[in-house]
Amino acid sequence: MENKKFTRKDFLTNTSKFAVGAVAGVAGLNMLTSSKAFAKGNNAVWPMPYSTIDPEVARIKAHTLFHGGKDCCAGTFGAFTDLLSEAGLEEWQNIPKEIMLFGRGGGVGWGTICGTINGGAAVISAVVPKADSGKLINELWGWYTTASLPSDQANSVVYEDKTYSDSLPQNVSGSPLCHSSVSQWCNVANKPAASVERKERCARIAGDTAAKVAEILNDHFASSFVYTFTPPENNDVCLPCHSSGQQYTEGATPANAFTHMECVSCHPDAHYADQVLAVEQVDETPANFKLNNNYPNPFNPSTTIQFALPESGKVRLEVYNIQGRLVNSIIDSEFKNAGSYKATWDGTDNLGSKVSSGIYFARLTSAKFMKTIKMNLVK
Repeated sequence: MENKKFTRKDFLTNTSKFAVGAVAGVAGLNMLTSSKAFAKGNNAVWPMPYSTIDPEVARIKAHTLFHGGKDCCAGTFGAFTDLLSEAGLEEWQNIPKEIMLFGRGGGVGWGTICGTINGGAAVISAVVPKADSGKLINELWGWYTTASLPSDQANSVVYEDKTYSDSLPQNVSGSPLCHSSVSQWCNVANKPAASVERKERCARIAGDTAAKVAEILNDHFASSFVYTFTPPENNDVCLPCHSSGQQYTEGATPANAFTHMECVSCHPDAHYADQVLAVEQVDETPANFKLNNNYPNPFNPSTTIQFALPESGKVRLEVYNIQGRLVNSIIDSEFKNAGSYKATWDGTDNLGSKVSSGIYFARLTSAKFMKTIKMNLVK
């Protein structure tokens, strides 16, 4: 054996290493023999168990959690962690609903996916295998984009939270995006995003979504779920050319899209460059903002909308149908100089298709002004 001399420094260094190793070894043995260390991990299962939930109970729970500081995403998700825990499913008892707080405001205020359907999709993904969850989530998100929300039921329920008790205006978002959905509702309701009414609107939609998730899952586990979602009809105009399934050809229309969203919710002016929506300045700078009644009214096939801007800035002039759905972006957040203008709407939507007879609303929005007028298209 080779003899080596150890200094005091070597001795202390090596014995410190041995001590650390010994502590780690003891800790490791304790971990291996402790039932607490791995019991929960070893018992983790996916898909997680599910028990039938009353949709109306889920509605109230999500609404209460929203106003209790959990907001939209964690409020919807938390309705199920709470109710499934109360049903005795211990796998749900140690899952903090707060893990979904990131989804509030479409992702901490980024305005992307609505937090309610984000939280709802998380519940579906937790309890349903991948092969089946896609259809259930499509059903949920498709419902959200086509339903008039908050629903009549949401407006009639007596809630535990009494922040706001009156009935709220409804709209059809046409999009799963928080920004689009909230902005359109604010336009329809003539309320700012920071208003009590807008917050209550989102709380009620959290309840609507929780109720819809419970309905979908109850039907799925009862083997009675019927898939009803179909992509928006208008997408048939866009996707034959833009679908990601198309073969790429240099110089051709790019095959760069796959979506179940309504295309015009993000691309209102994609292919109607030849559509005549004349906007012209007709006078000098006025003293006040104005949006005059359109003429003629009733009208067929087109009508003129006059408005005045006392200062320069970005402006939107949009047409909505009676359900609150965006029909045509005549001016889509364009910069306009101060002045008086007239615009022509020819009774078409954002894809250039003729719309049906009925009541429509033209809304002018700028940084300091918002007004809506009622128009009647008669054929």
